[in-house]
Amino acid sequence: MQKSTITIDVHLDDNKIPEQIKWTADNSSATTPQMAKAMMLSMWDSAEKAALRIDLWVKDMMVDEMADFYYQTFMGMADTFERATHDEKLTSELKNFAKDFYQKFRAQQLKDKKA
Repeated sequence: MQKSTITIDVHLDDNKIPEQIKWTADNSSATTPQMAKAMMLSMWDSAEKAALRIDLWVKDMMVDEMADFYYQTFMGMADTFERATHDEKLTSELKNFAKDFYQKFRAQQLKDKKA
């Protein structure tokens, strides 16, 4: 059986707020640690029937970057759901939700800029 290790290093400020997130993976083509401004890690605990989650973002991440991150995460989750279940209808609904979310965020940003 093959094994792969993924390492995530989170650098915190004095108030324990993330300032920097770096990650590496054994089987990655990247030769140096990769920087990230945010991460969402979810694992399924089948014994407890519960998702275990770690959500982190660095303090200098902009709100529009967070919206982009969420939009792309929703779309990626929809793609994964489709590959796992072959349920095109629910996948389409997830993608429509993601698009609607992003459009509403952009509209709110425009409204806030005018105010």
